[in-house]
Amino acid sequence: MWYYYHYDNNNTTTTTTTTTTTTTTTTTTTTTTNNNNNNNNDNNNNNNNNNNNNNNSTHISYNGGKTRILPKIFNTIILFPWCGKVTDLEVLDGLLTNYDRRATPTNHLNNATKVDCELYIRSFGSIDPSSMDYAVDLYLRQTWVDERLNHVNITQPLDLNDPNLVKAIWKPEVYFPNAKHAEFQFVTVPNVLVRINPMGEILYMLRLKLVFACMMELSKFPLDSQICTMEIASFSKTIKELSLSWNLDNPIKMYKNMRMPQFEMKKIVPTICHEVFQIGNYSCLVAEFHMQRSIGFHLVQSYLPTILIVVISWVSFWMDVDSVPGRTTLGVTTLLTVSSKSSGIQGGLPQVSYVKAIDVWMGACTAFVFCALLEFTLVNYLWRRRPLLDQLRTRTGSNGTCLAEKFGHITAYSQQTKTKVVTTTMIPSPVEANKVFQGTGIATSPIGGAAPQGMSTLVPMKGAISPTAVVTEDVSQMVRAITQSNKIRARTIDEYCRGLFPLFFALFNVFYWCYYML
Repeated sequence: MWYYYHYDNNNTTTTTTTTTTTTTTTTTTTTTTNNNNNNNNDNNNNNNNNNNNNNNSTHISYNGGKTRILPKIFNTIILFPWCGKVTDLEVLDGLLTNYDRRATPTNHLNNATKVDCELYIRSFGSIDPSSMDYAVDLYLRQTWVDERLNHVNITQPLDLNDPNLVKAIWKPEVYFPNAKHAEFQFVTVPNVLVRINPMGEILYMLRLKLVFACMMELSKFPLDSQICTMEIASFSKTIKELSLSWNLDNPIKMYKNMRMPQFEMKKIVPTICHEVFQIGNYSCLVAEFHMQRSIGFHLVQSYLPTILIVVISWVSFWMDVDSVPGRTTLGVTTLLTVSSKSSGIQGGLPQVSYVKAIDVWMGACTAFVFCALLEFTLVNYLWRRRPLLDQLRTRTGSNGTCLAEKFGHITAYSQQTKTKVVTTTMIPSPVEANKVFQGTGIATSPIGGAAPQGMSTLVPMKGAISPTAVVTEDVSQMVRAITQSNKIRARTIDEYCRGLFPLFFALFNVFYWCYYML
């Protein structure tokens, strides 16, 4: 209700005659003296008005029972403006008197109610490849027009955050189909707002914390790019009753200071879709988040440590061949370290059936370390290998029967010492030699070297001067030469591996990074 007080703007002063008068009688004839007095009175009144204006006070004078309110510059003053929150709520109560929140705003028109959606993402993180999900903290804003809530007599929009008032109006029944967990924020008050504009346009905003499922493709992990989606759909209203659409002006906004720990947001693509079910078609919205994984973390935690482990395994190529304890310890330690590192990386990843990029890397590093250990095994075998002649020693029995007689390979005699000397070929295999030696009590004499097949040994026959084997000087030299050649061969293999292993590992890196990065 508005209260107005009006006063006469003509500053005329009434005078009365000396006769008896009433409050409504005015004298039209005045004397010159009275006019002068009246002028003086007007001047005094004007001075008083100026003083009152300077004092910022309202002066009320009575003339004929009517009220005047000063200063003069206002013709009409609203003394009691009751236009606060109480009036807005009263207007809202009047609008909700015959309001049916079960009916859509366009139910009487048999049209679908159009709802514009907008997302403001406050935080985006906790992207977990093992559980295939990600968490966001966002504001969901929905806008539609409800002509039943028009209130043109009020120019300011009505803001409602009371849950009871929010429940009193119709709101879109939307949900998130791919959400695994949702949480409404209540701190410090329920984070919900309904703003009703004078023309019936409604803004419905609420804050949510959600965890969405994201089916990731990890074949290039950790050099991969992921596309995670966020879906918004109508729950109960078909497309004939409710139509969802994105706001035309930047529908998805990100907090400007937001940082993602493992990913970099490349782009956001909002799309409109329709879900087809047996009971009807439903409107839905999809937001696609295109993200590139940051490689920095995995470079420090996965790639660089394994590169160093592989390089350390190459140190054994510069160690002496007969340093068996040192080279064995180095090879086994590096192999166990790279295996442990691979297990730690796999612990944070899902058990998928396809091969990931990190699997290829860890497998190659393990293979290089294992090959370095195998190389040491081969080199050590060549270094410690003795000729066959050194393994099968010349032995004679106690009864004077020589080993050559048992095989019957007599080829020559010695005439200088008057002793029959036969040249026998090497025993075909150690197994046959063992069969001959068993149970004969034959004494052995070390030759001091090894010889390949085809070398000859001199064995005295019966009646010889000495029962021990006679080895010529040239045979001893050949044995020593063969032994020395094995050691040279072992050192040569080490020298070749010093260059081949780094070369092959560099080629593998070129192929690996080009294949997965391009």
